[in-house]
Amino acid sequence: MNIYVGNLPYTVRDNDLLALFQEFGNVSSAKVVMDRETDRSKGFGFVEMSSDDEGTAAINKLNGYEINGRALRVNEARPREDRRPGGGGGGGGGGGFRGGERRPKSW
Repeated sequence: MNIYVGNLPYTVRDNDLLALFQEFGNVSSAKVVMDRETDRSKGFGFVEMSSDDEGTAAINKLNGYEINGRALRVNEARPREDRRPGGGGGGGGGGGFRGGERRPKSW
């Protein structure tokens, strides 16, 4: 089961997340999402647990759990949205003049 963990304190790192979730079962991976430019936590991460039962138990116990005064938001992760360019929406275009140019008679 893949689990989203939000509202993390910026001091939490991968090993902290791993330790927090290991209490509920076997953790396959634990990753805090970091900003590439600043190498600082973005305040959320993902944990993958071996079984759905363990994942559900962790979600039920840790959603709302406070770390450093921040209540965690823990739930099953949704599939990632497709962010490829050109995936939707229409292009604008236009602008300029269409057809003949209209000028005031005084020109």
